[in-house]
Amino acid sequence: MNSPDTPGWVSGSGRSAVIDSLRGCTISGVRISKEELKKKITCPDYIRLAMTEAIQAKDVDAATVVQFYEEAHAEGAEPAEPPEFPLIVFINSKSGGRHGPELKARLQELMGEEQVTPTDICFELSAVKPHEFVQYGLACLEKFASVGDNCAKEIREKLRVVVAGGDGTVGWVLGCLGELNEQDRLPVPPTGIIPLGTGNDLSRSFGWGGSFPFNWKAAIKRSLDKVARSPIAHLDSWHLLITMPAGEELEIPYSIKETEETPLDMELEVEDGLPDEVSCYQGVFYNYFSIGMDAQVAYGFHHLRNEKPYLAQGPIANKVQTVFPISQITSYTYFHLLNVNCRRCEMLKLQSGRNTEVSDNAFVSFHLSGRWMLVIIYSGYSCKQGWFFTPCSSDPGLRSLKNILRIYAKKVNSSTWEQIPVPSSVRSVVALNLPSYASGRNPWGNLKPEYLEKRGFVEAQADDGLLEVFGFKQGWHASMVMVELINAKHITQASAIRFELRGGEWTEAYMQVDGEPWKQPMNREVSTFVEIKRVPHRSVMVKGSE
Repeated sequence: MNSPDTPGWVSGSGRSAVIDSLRGCTISGVRISKEELKKKITCPDYIRLAMTEAIQAKDVDAATVVQFYEEAHAEGAEPAEPPEFPLIVFINSKSGGRHGPELKARLQELMGEEQVTPTDICFELSAVKPHEFVQYGLACLEKFASVGDNCAKEIREKLRVVVAGGDGTVGWVLGCLGELNEQDRLPVPPTGIIPLGTGNDLSRSFGWGGSFPFNWKAAIKRSLDKVARSPIAHLDSWHLLITMPAGEELEIPYSIKETEETPLDMELEVEDGLPDEVSCYQGVFYNYFSIGMDAQVAYGFHHLRNEKPYLAQGPIANKVQTVFPISQITSYTYFHLLNVNCRRCEMLKLQSGRNTEVSDNAFVSFHLSGRWMLVIIYSGYSCKQGWFFTPCSSDPGLRSLKNILRIYAKKVNSSTWEQIPVPSSVRSVVALNLPSYASGRNPWGNLKPEYLEKRGFVEAQADDGLLEVFGFKQGWHASMVMVELINAKHITQASAIRFELRGGEWTEAYMQVDGEPWKQPMNREVSTFVEIKRVPHRSVMVKGSE
């Protein structure tokens, strides 16, 4: 029987990330000729050379750019034919463990040996930034089209982008391509994904799989073909504005930038007013924003990854049995463990506190069923942090977010702000855009129509203009949600959200956007505000599979 907090009981079986990845990167029974693929996706030499030169010179009118155009259109020159499915590839070769550089070499091989030079359509993100491609490379193509180059015009209209990297890399590219909407430079090229990151929730949500495939050398060729041919879908993105009292130092993630003072939505009054001086930060996210327990866990993981990067690298192996001295573990990290018995690949969380009192000779060995191993480990970390015993804890940081948080939202089919009650049991609040969270989980759940109608919700989609807002309770609840045995605590669905935080006994809170966490200082007397609104234009994605 379903409990009140778990409408539409969620199956615990889930899909294997390996199977997802293979399905997302292959077309069963189809063999693709390398030469045929190259012909279909590769732009003519003068286009590639001119775009690359424009990016390097940071000038679409550079002399060499003009020279490439004039030579291609000289009297007697054979007219260039546009490819059927022109592609541009961005690759973060630092992703995917040791496979990043190998993947780049494989992509260059598929696109022609001559393209190993800097004049290829496979851009390494450490050398060519996405905004440089938009500002100079794409502008070069558009300029050629504006002076009557039909080949360039057709390429610009049909161009698609492939991003080989994690969710952060994909979001970076999508954000830069989104600037084309603001500049009225349409169409925006649709984006496909080759997943190289840790969570790969964007990749999962659009059918590209959850991990780097074992048969990646063969799969890359099919992936490029699939990006070229597959239908498109759309993705909401969300603007985040942080307004806080001036004078506090904030270590923000790369996706958030300090900005000039920016007003909050005037339709919702700030009860106690803003201080005379404020600091403002803003950014864009595609998957989720969260406050509280899960952000604190992510913050610990990021610090561990920086201190001990070897603990959090590499794609999934066929079988992982890892042994580490517990005394060397300072926070928590992710390990990939293949569940051989059930053929499920689960992302496990190895978690432990900095002051774990265990002998230096004590070891922990991982060789259990993936789903239940996650319960044990996540629960163990929660217990260490006190999340099972919050009612009797003296640490204010372990108490309910209700003590420090107010939530205001524009709910489904409403244009007015209203205050949303914060459940007293909730210690983490998440505003989720995608149906995939924390490496493929769906904490919102697949809800039954009668429950949706009762709560005034609609079926969650990545392009519905709504965020699903839910909470995690104590450690046991979070553990069960993370293995998809129950759903999270549903709070609301909203087209715009404002979080208001005031410290009281709390001196800081933990927040994160798309897996990038930070520690947010709080003031006892003055509120900090986080306001979230949908970006007007949706991102255009290529669907890997249904």
